[in-house]
Amino acid sequence: MVGADASRPLRPTDPRELGGYTLLGRLGEGGMGSVYLARDPKDSLVAVKVIRTDLAGEPEFRQRFRSEVERAKQVPPFCTAEVLDADPDHESPYLVVEYVDGPSLSSVVQQRGPLTPANLHGLAIGVATALTAIHGAGVIHRDLKPSNVLLAPGTPKVIDFGIARAVEGQPGNTRTDQLIGTVAYMAPERLDTKARKALTPAADVFAWGAVVAFAGTGRITFAADSMPAVAVRIMTAEPDLDGLTGPLRELVEAALAKDPADRPTARDLLDRLLTRGPDRALSSGELPRQAAAAAEAGSRFAVVDADPTNLQPEAAAPRLRDSRWAKPAAAGLGATTLLLGGLTVALLTGALPAGFAAGTGPSPSPSVSTSVSPTPTPTPTPSASPSPSASPSPSPSRSPSRSPAPQPYLKDPLAKGLYWEDLDTDPNGATCLFTDGAYVATTLKDWSYQCGGPADALQDFRLEVDVTLLTEGSCAGLWYRKRGLYGYELRVCQNVAYVLRHAKDDPQAGLPLREIPLTRPVVLNRKTRVAVSGAQSRFRFFIGGREIAAPVDNTVFTEGRVVIGVSTEERVGTAPWQVRFQNLAMWATAA
Repeated sequence: MVGADASRPLRPTDPRELGGYTLLGRLGEGGMGSVYLARDPKDSLVAVKVIRTDLAGEPEFRQRFRSEVERAKQVPPFCTAEVLDADPDHESPYLVVEYVDGPSLSSVVQQRGPLTPANLHGLAIGVATALTAIHGAGVIHRDLKPSNVLLAPGTPKVIDFGIARAVEGQPGNTRTDQLIGTVAYMAPERLDTKARKALTPAADVFAWGAVVAFAGTGRITFAADSMPAVAVRIMTAEPDLDGLTGPLRELVEAALAKDPADRPTARDLLDRLLTRGPDRALSSGELPRQAAAAAEAGSRFAVVDADPTNLQPEAAAPRLRDSRWAKPAAAGLGATTLLLGGLTVALLTGALPAGFAAGTGPSPSPSVSTSVSPTPTPTPTPSASPSPSASPSPSPSRSPSRSPAPQPYLKDPLAKGLYWEDLDTDPNGATCLFTDGAYVATTLKDWSYQCGGPADALQDFRLEVDVTLLTEGSCAGLWYRKRGLYGYELRVCQNVAYVLRHAKDDPQAGLPLREIPLTRPVVLNRKTRVAVSGAQSRFRFFIGGREIAAPVDNTVFTEGRVVIGVSTEERVGTAPWQVRFQNLAMWATAA
């Protein structure tokens, strides 16, 4: 996706036309397939990525690819190559993205040497802006590197999101001894198989530090004579930052911290870059324009206060424990409050690192999966007396003792099949169906029915979802740390919530660990935000943005899936019992 003159001639075996797009030349090749320069039916240049033939033959891959493409379209296009079209059902599945006519950062540095301080600062801002928008859409890039940063007119473009999530788990594809990405820009947690840390946006922040260091020095930060040696240096050595100075060097050092919790977020980077840098790099007139540029990261995705005279605290922005990054932006820039929404995806992938075996093995990091568990579970519950009025309110407040992940790794509006799917095969008539832009769980028996979802095995986690109880006696069921038939459940009914544990040979099975009368009842047919947060053995519960009881401690289950569905309040109401779910988000760390 660089200039048209950089494309190579088509090979005899390459297609000449695909889905109405005329292929003109080859732009590159990676672990997932080939990228072509093409013209669309309106004679505009586009980039078309055609998936490898061996992957195209896997039905599971096509299903995942379809879901990933739908989520990719939610990514703000301002600082990225916009997704224009895709056909996962084509004989050769393909993806069409915006053609970016500009050289890559890697080619510019190789040809001209390191960037000047002012250009380097501008590059750092552009890539941090892109990551802020990407992470705000719930996406982790996974393969940020100099060749994936194009120096397009106006602002750098970050390209080539990996569809690694769609490809992982495919037979004969990504082995357990391979990593998707480029080793020199991988965060330590991706290389350390013993730590088994979940992948978070902090991995992209580490890559940002390595990319900016390369642009400013002309060297790979953790260079060594082999890829395994590079990996060892990333995990154990200090970065080589000779040539970088001042505040930008401090930011790069922080971004390259070994512990992901010690790194600033992309938003933190952007705040600092907009208020510090080389002399005259950002004038007072340029500051609001740079903030506005961040806002353009997808119209409905961003709201920015760019008034340099209006300083307000950034109460909504998650911050690190290190007080250096907890300070609001310095005078001269208003608080740039980015409210970014979207869905998680990894879009285009780069090449696998040749000759590198990291021995990744199984990992608890979240992975996209369409597997579901429609098993109904009879679980009688105690009843409770009604009480009046309710008032839905925003999502739960953050824990004062533990910072949440900067962005959810999974977001699903539950308007159509992405991570969840229609279920209508239960012999007792229970269903989970997408209806009128929401996911509706129904049971005709006075027991629970579970709607499945991703197969991610989470340890510390946070789950938020909008629930609407549609009929009397209906309860929303949120199962967590669930393994097979067993795990925990938060059951939210109109006037009471229950915390239950379902364990094999458990004398307390089906009986609540905690019964929580609701001082603000959940009103029928009114949307209410419900959240569960788990850190080690402690669980917290929120309804309508309020913590409804003291935390519950229990040590039986240490990890497992998150599942949603419908439960009932025993002997309350009549069939059907129904709950509507919308706007679900999951974090792979506790709030």
